[in-house]
Amino acid sequence: MQRTFFVGALAAAACASATLAVSAQDGVDKAKAAAFDNRMFAGPPGAKAYACFVRRYDADHLAQHPRQKVSAMKLLVTAEDAPEDKTVNYSFRLGIRYRHRTGNFDSSGYCNHAIATDAGNEVRFGCSVDCEGGGINVALSKDDKSAIIRLEKITVWNRNKPDDEAGDALVAGADDKIFRVDRADASECAELVTDRKELAALRHK
Repeated sequence: MQRTFFVGALAAAACASATLAVSAQDGVDKAKAAAFDNRMFAGPPGAKAYACFVRRYDADHLAQHPRQKVSAMKLLVTAEDAPEDKTVNYSFRLGIRYRHRTGNFDSSGYCNHAIATDAGNEVRFGCSVDCEGGGINVALSKDDKSAIIRLEKITVWNRNKPDDEAGDALVAGADDKIFRVDRADASECAELVTDRKELAALRHK
């Protein structure tokens, strides 16, 4: 049994009450939110849009950050029009490889626009995992070529093991609080997608 998007059907059912509302505009100026979307997706999201960011940390970087647990990270942010709700739904999928552990680890959940008051009211995505699984905060670099991921704790799953055996957590440490991942072609994030139809759509972007 592989973990599906939104942390598997059983986990999603058990934690339905913990799922974030997907209203993109709550508490955030609509113009600022739209401007952030244009930057994230290189234009208005439309019916469905993807933004992929990837980084594989080299030996020099890891030598300078000896406490960093992560050796590689991929982030896929998705925006999908939901006309019945008159809104846009945002979600994320995160893939990581650890420095001293084997295997690929994934996480996923919903996102909303949020205001970072500690950064001059900058708009970011606040993204959460069901069942109090933590989450990430996603900003953009000034040139829009990188995403800046901030985290305190996020639940991850081993991609090749059943849900009930694979739960783990990436907890922020001295060198695992902020990650910069670089914009890449959407196909670079294809491994994070399990749905065949969506995978085909992603590969045609």
